[in-house]
Amino acid sequence: MLRDLSLETLVVMKLINIVGARPNFMKMAPIVRQLERHPEIAWQLIHTGQHYDDAMSRVFFEELQLPPPHVFLGVGSGSQAEQTAQMMVKLERAMQSYCPDMVLVVGDTNSALAGALTAAKLCIPVAHVEAGLRSYDRTMPEEINRLCTDCISTLFFTPSRGAGEILRREGVPADRIHFVGNVMIDTLMACRERAMQSQILETLQLEEKNYAVLTLHRPSNVDTPSTLAWLLEVIGEIAGRIPVVFPIHPRTQRRIEEFGLQPRVGTMPQVKITAPLGYLDFLKLMACAKFVMTDSGGIQEETTVLGVPCLTLRENTERPETVTEGTNVLVGRDRDKILAEACRILDGHGKVGRVPERWDGKAAERIVDVLLRWSSNPSGG
Repeated sequence: MLRDLSLETLVVMKLINIVGARPNFMKMAPIVRQLERHPEIAWQLIHTGQHYDDAMSRVFFEELQLPPPHVFLGVGSGSQAEQTAQMMVKLERAMQSYCPDMVLVVGDTNSALAGALTAAKLCIPVAHVEAGLRSYDRTMPEEINRLCTDCISTLFFTPSRGAGEILRREGVPADRIHFVGNVMIDTLMACRERAMQSQILETLQLEEKNYAVLTLHRPSNVDTPSTLAWLLEVIGEIAGRIPVVFPIHPRTQRRIEEFGLQPRVGTMPQVKITAPLGYLDFLKLMACAKFVMTDSGGIQEETTVLGVPCLTLRENTERPETVTEGTNVLVGRDRDKILAEACRILDGHGKVGRVPERWDGKAAERIVDVLLRWSSNPSGG
Protein backbone atom coordinates (compact mmCIF):
# COMPACT_ATOMS: atom_id res chain seq x y z
CA MET A 1 0.00 0.00 0.00
CA LEU A 2 1.03 3.59 -0.60
CA ARG A 3 0.69 6.26 2.05
CA ASP A 4 -0.43 9.73 1.05
CA LEU A 5 1.32 11.74 3.79
CA SER A 6 -0.52 14.95 2.95
CA LEU A 7 -3.88 13.37 3.78
CA GLU A 8 -2.66 10.75 6.27
CA THR A 9 -4.87 8.32 4.41
CA LEU A 10 -3.94 4.84 3.29
CA VAL A 11 -4.13 4.87 -0.49
CA VAL A 12 -5.09 1.43 -1.70
CA MET A 13 -5.30 2.30 -5.39
CA LYS A 14 -4.07 4.86 -7.91
CA LEU A 15 -6.45 5.41 -10.79
CA ILE A 16 -6.37 7.39 -14.03
CA ASN A 17 -9.74 8.40 -15.52
CA ILE A 18 -9.76 9.39 -19.19
CA VAL A 19 -12.24 11.68 -20.93
CA GLY A 20 -12.08 13.52 -24.21
CA ALA A 21 -15.47 13.93 -25.87
CA ARG A 22 -18.90 15.20 -24.86
CA PRO A 23 -20.39 11.74 -24.04
CA ASN A 24 -17.37 10.92 -21.85
CA PHE A 25 -18.01 13.92 -19.61
CA MET A 26 -21.57 12.82 -18.85
CA LYS A 27 -20.43 9.30 -18.01
CA MET A 28 -17.42 10.31 -15.93
CA ALA A 29 -19.08 12.99 -13.78
CA PRO A 30 -20.92 10.62 -11.41
CA ILE A 31 -17.86 8.36 -11.12
CA VAL A 32 -15.73 11.32 -10.07
CA ARG A 33 -18.36 12.33 -7.51
CA GLN A 34 -18.16 8.86 -5.99
CA LEU A 35 -14.35 8.84 -6.04
CA GLU A 36 -14.32 12.11 -4.11
CA ARG A 37 -16.00 10.23 -1.25
CA HIS A 38 -13.17 7.69 -1.10
CA PRO A 39 -9.81 9.24 -0.12
CA GLU A 40 -8.32 5.75 -0.15
CA ILE A 41 -8.41 5.94 -3.96
CA ALA A 42 -5.94 8.45 -5.43
CA TRP A 43 -6.88 9.51 -8.94
CA GLN A 44 -6.17 11.79 -11.85
CA LEU A 45 -8.59 13.04 -14.50
CA ILE A 46 -7.00 13.30 -17.96
CA HIS A 47 -8.75 15.22 -20.75
CA THR A 48 -7.38 14.31 -24.18
CA GLY A 49 -8.88 17.39 -25.83
CA GLN A 50 -10.77 15.37 -28.47
CA HIS A 51 -13.61 17.86 -27.95
CA TYR A 52 -11.97 21.08 -26.94
CA ASP A 53 -14.10 24.15 -27.68
CA ASP A 54 -16.42 25.80 -25.17
CA ALA A 55 -19.65 24.40 -26.61
CA MET A 56 -18.42 20.81 -26.63
CA SER A 57 -16.18 20.77 -23.56
CA ARG A 58 -15.90 23.64 -21.07
CA VAL A 59 -19.64 24.11 -20.57
CA PHE A 60 -19.99 20.41 -19.75
CA PHE A 61 -17.31 20.56 -17.07
CA GLU A 62 -19.13 23.51 -15.51
CA GLU A 63 -22.68 22.16 -15.70
CA LEU A 64 -21.77 18.62 -14.64
CA GLN A 65 -19.62 20.05 -11.83
CA LEU A 66 -16.57 18.12 -13.00
CA PRO A 67 -13.32 19.35 -11.47
CA PRO A 68 -10.72 20.76 -13.88
CA PRO A 69 -8.65 17.92 -15.37
CA HIS A 70 -5.30 17.24 -13.74
CA VAL A 71 -3.85 16.83 -17.23
CA PHE A 72 -5.08 18.37 -20.50
CA LEU A 73 -3.44 16.86 -23.58
CA GLY A 74 -4.83 19.32 -26.14
CA VAL A 75 -4.94 16.83 -29.00
CA GLY A 76 -7.74 18.58 -30.92
CA SER A 77 -9.24 17.52 -34.23
CA GLY A 78 -7.80 15.23 -36.89
CA SER A 79 -8.45 11.96 -38.62
CA GLN A 80 -9.21 8.85 -36.59
CA ALA A 81 -5.61 7.70 -36.91
CA GLU A 82 -4.09 11.11 -36.18
CA GLN A 83 -6.21 11.67 -33.08
CA THR A 84 -5.63 8.19 -31.65
CA ALA A 85 -1.88 8.26 -32.31
CA GLN A 86 -1.37 11.70 -30.75
CA MET A 87 -3.43 10.69 -27.73
CA MET A 88 -1.38 7.55 -27.22
CA VAL A 89 1.94 9.38 -27.34
CA LYS A 90 0.80 11.90 -24.73
CA LEU A 91 -1.09 9.40 -22.59
CA GLU A 92 1.98 7.19 -22.39
CA ARG A 93 3.95 10.03 -20.81
CA ALA A 94 1.15 10.81 -18.37
CA MET A 95 0.75 7.19 -17.31
CA GLN A 96 4.47 6.67 -16.87
CA SER A 97 4.59 9.79 -14.71
CA TYR A 98 1.64 8.87 -12.47
CA CYS A 99 2.14 5.06 -12.37
CA PRO A 100 -1.52 4.11 -11.85
CA ASP A 101 -2.74 0.71 -10.71
CA MET A 102 -5.60 0.92 -13.21
CA VAL A 103 -6.85 3.09 -16.07
CA LEU A 104 -10.61 3.66 -16.36
CA VAL A 105 -12.17 4.53 -19.71
CA VAL A 106 -15.81 5.25 -20.54
CA GLY A 107 -17.79 4.62 -23.69
CA ASP A 108 -16.59 4.15 -27.25
CA THR A 109 -14.75 7.32 -28.27
CA ASN A 110 -11.25 7.57 -29.72
CA SER A 111 -10.17 8.79 -26.28
CA ALA A 112 -11.41 5.57 -24.66
CA LEU A 113 -9.63 3.41 -27.21
CA ALA A 114 -6.38 5.38 -26.96
CA GLY A 115 -6.46 5.16 -23.18
CA ALA A 116 -7.09 1.42 -23.20
CA LEU A 117 -4.40 0.68 -25.81
CA THR A 118 -1.79 2.81 -24.07
CA ALA A 119 -2.49 1.25 -20.68
CA ALA A 120 -2.46 -2.29 -22.05
CA LYS A 121 0.92 -1.76 -23.74
CA LEU A 122 2.27 -0.50 -20.41
CA CYS A 123 0.80 -3.58 -18.68
CA ILE A 124 -1.64 -1.46 -16.67
CA PRO A 125 -5.09 -3.06 -16.11
CA VAL A 126 -8.02 -1.36 -17.87
CA ALA A 127 -11.56 -0.92 -16.56
CA HIS A 128 -14.16 -0.27 -19.27
CA VAL A 129 -17.43 1.46 -18.39
CA GLU A 130 -20.18 0.61 -20.92
CA ALA A 131 -18.53 -2.67 -21.85
CA GLY A 132 -20.28 -5.25 -24.01
CA LEU A 133 -22.25 -2.91 -26.28
CA ARG A 134 -22.42 -4.12 -29.88
CA SER A 135 -24.12 -2.75 -32.99
CA TYR A 136 -22.50 -5.46 -35.16
CA ASP A 137 -21.80 -2.76 -37.72
CA ARG A 138 -18.06 -2.48 -38.24
CA THR A 139 -18.43 0.50 -40.55
CA MET A 140 -19.04 2.53 -37.38
CA PRO A 141 -15.78 3.81 -35.83
CA GLU A 142 -17.42 3.46 -32.41
CA GLU A 143 -17.96 -0.26 -32.94
CA ILE A 144 -14.26 -0.80 -33.65
CA ASN A 145 -13.42 1.22 -30.54
CA ARG A 146 -15.80 -0.87 -28.42
CA LEU A 147 -14.49 -4.20 -29.71
CA CYS A 148 -10.83 -3.29 -29.29
CA THR A 149 -11.31 -1.78 -25.84
CA ASP A 150 -13.14 -4.86 -24.60
CA CYS A 151 -10.45 -7.14 -26.03
CA ILE A 152 -7.81 -5.64 -23.74
CA SER A 153 -9.81 -4.74 -20.62
CA THR A 154 -9.55 -6.36 -17.20
CA LEU A 155 -12.79 -5.18 -15.59
CA PHE A 156 -16.01 -4.85 -17.55
CA PHE A 157 -18.79 -2.59 -16.25
CA THR A 158 -21.99 -3.27 -18.19
CA PRO A 159 -25.20 -1.20 -18.42
CA SER A 160 -27.45 -4.22 -19.07
CA ARG A 161 -27.62 -7.96 -18.59
CA GLY A 162 -27.58 -8.37 -22.36
CA ALA A 163 -24.18 -6.69 -22.60
CA GLY A 164 -22.83 -9.16 -20.06
CA GLU A 165 -24.17 -12.08 -22.08
CA ILE A 166 -22.38 -10.76 -25.17
CA LEU A 167 -19.08 -10.57 -23.27
CA ARG A 168 -19.47 -14.10 -21.95
CA ARG A 169 -20.11 -15.37 -25.48
CA GLU A 170 -16.91 -13.60 -26.52
CA GLY A 171 -14.96 -15.48 -23.87
CA VAL A 172 -14.73 -12.96 -21.03
CA PRO A 173 -14.66 -14.71 -17.62
CA ALA A 174 -17.87 -14.14 -15.69
CA ASP A 175 -16.03 -12.86 -12.60
CA ARG A 176 -14.63 -9.95 -14.64
CA ILE A 177 -18.10 -8.75 -15.71
CA HIS A 178 -20.05 -6.46 -13.40
CA PHE A 179 -23.61 -5.44 -14.17
CA VAL A 180 -23.66 -1.96 -12.65
CA GLY A 181 -26.36 -0.20 -14.67
CA ASN A 182 -26.20 2.88 -16.85
CA VAL A 183 -23.84 5.56 -15.54
CA MET A 184 -25.21 8.11 -18.02
CA ILE A 185 -28.55 7.89 -16.25
CA ASP A 186 -26.80 8.74 -12.98
CA THR A 187 -26.00 12.12 -14.52
CA LEU A 188 -29.50 12.59 -15.92
CA MET A 189 -31.08 11.94 -12.52
CA ALA A 190 -28.58 14.14 -10.69
CA CYS A 191 -29.14 17.06 -13.09
CA ARG A 192 -32.80 16.75 -13.99
CA GLU A 193 -34.13 19.20 -11.40
CA ARG A 194 -31.57 21.86 -12.37
CA ALA A 195 -32.23 21.23 -16.06
CA MET A 196 -35.92 21.90 -15.67
CA GLN A 197 -35.05 25.45 -14.53
CA SER A 198 -33.51 26.14 -17.95
CA GLN A 199 -35.09 28.92 -20.03
CA ILE A 200 -34.27 27.23 -23.34
CA LEU A 201 -37.93 26.90 -24.39
CA GLU A 202 -38.51 30.59 -23.86
CA THR A 203 -35.27 31.45 -25.66
CA LEU A 204 -36.26 29.39 -28.71
CA GLN A 205 -39.95 30.39 -28.48
CA LEU A 206 -41.15 26.82 -28.10
CA GLU A 207 -44.21 25.33 -26.45
CA GLU A 208 -43.87 22.20 -24.34
CA LYS A 209 -44.76 19.01 -26.29
CA ASN A 210 -45.26 21.07 -29.43
CA TYR A 211 -41.90 20.55 -31.11
CA ALA A 212 -39.50 17.75 -32.08
CA VAL A 213 -35.74 17.58 -31.56
CA LEU A 214 -33.19 16.41 -34.14
CA THR A 215 -29.52 15.47 -33.73
CA LEU A 216 -27.28 14.18 -36.53
CA HIS A 217 -23.55 13.51 -36.48
CA ARG A 218 -22.78 9.91 -37.55
CA PRO A 219 -20.51 9.67 -40.62
CA SER A 220 -23.02 7.31 -42.27
CA ASN A 221 -25.64 10.08 -42.12
CA VAL A 222 -23.67 13.27 -42.70
CA ASP A 223 -20.53 12.44 -44.70
CA THR A 224 -22.25 11.63 -48.01
CA PRO A 225 -23.90 14.55 -49.85
CA SER A 226 -26.87 12.56 -51.19
CA THR A 227 -27.63 10.97 -47.81
CA LEU A 228 -27.47 14.22 -45.88
CA ALA A 229 -29.56 16.03 -48.50
CA TRP A 230 -32.16 13.27 -48.42
CA LEU A 231 -32.37 13.29 -44.62
CA LEU A 232 -32.81 17.06 -44.57
CA GLU A 233 -35.63 16.71 -47.09
CA VAL A 234 -37.45 14.18 -44.87
CA ILE A 235 -36.94 16.38 -41.81
CA GLY A 236 -38.41 19.26 -43.80
CA GLU A 237 -41.55 17.20 -44.42
CA ILE A 238 -41.91 16.48 -40.70
CA ALA A 239 -41.35 20.16 -39.93
CA GLY A 240 -44.44 20.86 -42.02
CA ARG A 241 -46.45 19.40 -39.14
CA ILE A 242 -44.39 20.34 -36.08
CA PRO A 243 -41.41 22.64 -35.48
CA VAL A 244 -38.09 20.77 -35.38
CA VAL A 245 -35.21 22.05 -33.23
CA PHE A 246 -31.81 21.07 -34.60
CA PRO A 247 -28.81 21.75 -32.31
CA ILE A 248 -26.18 21.23 -34.95
CA HIS A 249 -22.98 19.29 -34.35
CA PRO A 250 -19.84 21.02 -35.69
CA ARG A 251 -19.18 18.06 -37.97
CA THR A 252 -22.67 18.31 -39.49
CA GLN A 253 -22.38 22.07 -39.89
CA ARG A 254 -19.14 21.62 -41.83
CA ARG A 255 -20.71 19.02 -44.11
CA ILE A 256 -23.72 21.20 -44.89
CA GLU A 257 -21.35 23.98 -45.90
CA GLU A 258 -19.01 21.70 -47.87
CA PHE A 259 -21.92 20.12 -49.79
CA GLY A 260 -23.57 23.47 -50.55
CA LEU A 261 -26.76 22.53 -48.70
CA GLN A 262 -27.31 25.88 -46.97
CA PRO A 263 -29.97 26.95 -49.53
CA ARG A 264 -31.95 23.79 -48.83
CA VAL A 265 -31.76 24.36 -45.10
CA GLY A 266 -32.79 27.96 -45.66
CA THR A 267 -36.07 26.86 -47.24
CA MET A 268 -37.15 25.09 -44.03
CA PRO A 269 -38.28 27.89 -41.69
CA GLN A 270 -39.91 25.41 -39.32
CA VAL A 271 -36.48 23.85 -38.63
CA LYS A 272 -34.80 25.88 -35.90
CA ILE A 273 -31.03 25.37 -36.17
CA THR A 274 -29.08 26.27 -33.04
CA ALA A 275 -25.48 26.03 -31.94
CA PRO A 276 -24.59 22.99 -29.79
CA LEU A 277 -26.34 23.26 -26.44
CA GLY A 278 -25.04 22.68 -22.95
CA TYR A 279 -26.13 19.60 -21.04
CA LEU A 280 -28.81 21.28 -18.91
CA ASP A 281 -30.43 23.13 -21.82
CA PHE A 282 -30.44 20.02 -23.98
CA LEU A 283 -31.86 17.84 -21.21
CA LYS A 284 -34.75 20.30 -20.76
CA LEU A 285 -35.24 20.39 -24.53
CA MET A 286 -35.49 16.58 -24.72
CA ALA A 287 -37.69 16.21 -21.66
CA CYS A 288 -40.29 18.64 -23.01
CA ALA A 289 -40.23 17.48 -26.65
CA LYS A 290 -43.05 15.66 -28.41
CA PHE A 291 -40.42 13.29 -29.79
CA VAL A 292 -36.72 13.11 -30.66
CA MET A 293 -34.99 12.02 -33.87
CA THR A 294 -31.34 11.06 -33.52
CA ASP A 295 -28.40 8.91 -34.55
CA SER A 296 -26.83 9.18 -31.08
CA GLY A 297 -26.54 6.20 -28.76
CA GLY A 298 -26.78 8.16 -25.52
CA ILE A 299 -29.91 10.02 -26.56
CA GLN A 300 -31.68 6.70 -27.14
CA GLU A 301 -31.02 5.92 -23.47
CA GLU A 302 -31.96 9.34 -22.13
CA THR A 303 -35.28 9.48 -24.00
CA THR A 304 -36.17 6.03 -22.66
CA VAL A 305 -35.72 7.25 -19.09
CA LEU A 306 -37.51 10.52 -19.83
CA GLY A 307 -40.43 8.65 -21.41
CA VAL A 308 -40.10 10.59 -24.67
CA PRO A 309 -40.59 8.74 -28.00
CA CYS A 310 -37.35 8.42 -29.97
CA LEU A 311 -36.86 7.68 -33.67
CA THR A 312 -33.32 6.43 -34.30
CA LEU A 313 -32.05 7.26 -37.80
CA ARG A 314 -29.86 4.16 -37.98
CA GLU A 315 -30.27 0.58 -39.13
CA ASN A 316 -28.92 -0.83 -35.86
CA THR A 317 -28.31 0.03 -32.24
CA GLU A 318 -25.83 -1.08 -29.60
CA ARG A 319 -28.51 -0.30 -27.01
CA PRO A 320 -31.26 -2.83 -27.83
CA GLU A 321 -32.98 -2.45 -24.45
CA THR A 322 -34.10 1.03 -25.56
CA VAL A 323 -36.09 -0.73 -28.30
CA THR A 324 -37.25 -3.86 -26.46
CA GLU A 325 -38.08 -2.05 -23.22
CA GLY A 326 -37.91 1.68 -23.89
CA THR A 327 -39.39 4.34 -26.14
CA ASN A 328 -37.00 3.90 -29.07
CA VAL A 329 -37.94 2.83 -32.63
CA LEU A 330 -35.27 2.05 -35.24
CA VAL A 331 -36.38 3.74 -38.45
CA GLY A 332 -33.07 3.67 -40.34
CA ARG A 333 -33.14 5.76 -43.49
CA ASP A 334 -36.50 4.44 -44.64
CA ARG A 335 -38.49 7.52 -45.65
CA ASP A 336 -41.87 5.83 -45.33
CA LYS A 337 -41.04 4.41 -41.90
CA ILE A 338 -39.68 7.71 -40.60
CA LEU A 339 -42.77 9.62 -41.71
CA ALA A 340 -45.17 6.91 -40.53
CA GLU A 341 -43.65 6.76 -37.05
CA ALA A 342 -43.56 10.55 -36.78
CA CYS A 343 -47.23 10.74 -37.78
CA ARG A 344 -48.10 8.02 -35.28
CA ILE A 345 -46.55 10.08 -32.50
CA LEU A 346 -48.21 13.28 -33.67
CA ASP A 347 -51.56 11.47 -33.69
CA GLY A 348 -51.09 10.52 -30.04
CA HIS A 349 -49.85 6.95 -30.45
CA GLY A 350 -46.18 7.31 -29.58
CA LYS A 351 -44.34 4.34 -28.12
CA VAL A 352 -44.55 3.91 -24.36
CA GLY A 353 -41.76 2.06 -22.56
CA ARG A 354 -40.31 1.38 -19.15
CA VAL A 355 -36.96 2.10 -17.50
CA PRO A 356 -34.53 -0.85 -17.80
CA GLU A 357 -33.13 -2.65 -14.78
CA ARG A 358 -30.52 -0.77 -12.71
CA TRP A 359 -30.93 2.47 -14.63
CA ASP A 360 -31.53 3.94 -11.20
CA GLY A 361 -28.85 6.57 -10.63
CA LYS A 362 -26.56 4.26 -8.63
CA ALA A 363 -24.27 2.85 -11.33
CA ALA A 364 -21.24 4.94 -10.31
CA GLU A 365 -21.61 3.84 -6.71
CA ARG A 366 -21.50 0.20 -7.85
CA ILE A 367 -18.46 0.89 -10.05
CA VAL A 368 -16.43 2.35 -7.19
CA ASP A 369 -17.42 -0.53 -4.91
CA VAL A 370 -16.04 -2.99 -7.48
CA LEU A 371 -12.82 -0.96 -7.85
CA LEU A 372 -12.28 -1.09 -4.10
CA ARG A 373 -12.82 -4.86 -4.01
CA TRP A 374 -10.44 -5.28 -6.94
CA SER A 375 -7.76 -3.21 -5.21
CA SER A 376 -7.68 -5.75 -2.37
CA ASN A 377 -7.55 -8.72 -4.76
CA PRO A 378 -6.23 -7.70 -8.22
CA SER A 379 -5.89 -11.31 -9.35
CA GLY A 380 -9.62 -11.81 -8.95
CA GLY A 381 -12.59 -10.12 -10.66
